[in-house]
Amino acid sequence: MRYKKYTRDAPHAYTFGVFPTLELLAHQPGRVVEVLLHSSGVRNAGVAKIRALCEAATIPLTHDDKLIERLEAREDTYAIGVFRKYETALDPAVNHLVLVNPSDMGNLGTILRTLLGFGRRDLALIKPAADIFDPRAVRASMGALFQVNTTYYDSFETYRNQFPQHHLHPFMTDGACSLPDAVFTSPYALIFGSESSGLPANFHNVGTTISIPQSAAVDSLNLAVAVAVSVYEAERGRVSH
Repeated sequence: MRYKKYTRDAPHAYTFGVFPTLELLAHQPGRVVEVLLHSSGVRNAGVAKIRALCEAATIPLTHDDKLIERLEAREDTYAIGVFRKYETALDPAVNHLVLVNPSDMGNLGTILRTLLGFGRRDLALIKPAADIFDPRAVRASMGALFQVNTTYYDSFETYRNQFPQHHLHPFMTDGACSLPDAVFTSPYALIFGSESSGLPANFHNVGTTISIPQSAAVDSLNLAVAVAVSVYEAERGRVSH
């Protein structure tokens, strides 16, 4: 099979680099189509691990410098994992993160890694939304994508109807409750809007809105930073069941 630059409508996606490829092989080996190796990484310890994992799982290995260079311009890309895109289901019994219309691939990948770092594995994305399989998101997640359940929904109402048991907490700069004073009852959903405009005003009528205290020197926090602060605070001991 000959591969082209990634597009959202393609049936497969890529991991660029040794570490995310190792994460793909470790957590989603059944979805791997092939692994491409570059000759410049022949002595790389991670590449040796990739070889061993592929051999154990009978995953095809191909050495093709020109193809790797065509797919990824970075000179230090020793490996590319090619995998089939897939869908996952959210666990109805656990806490969720909901992103409404996120648009930045780097932020999305960073959020995936942050969720996993704080022990959360369920992310709902409300369309239109950034593509979790875009190589920029995969790279920013450092392979965390392969351990997080992620589901796209056509609207927030669709998500809400599927999980009526979740206590909803939209994060807004003028939220009714300050984050340090908030109490979270599981299962709950932390809800964030887009990088450019946040959540629409109608989310004031959804659950209990929360604001993150900050100085007046900036108008808002970066989305990935706001998610990290909020997930940490929600999980660190003020949760009732």
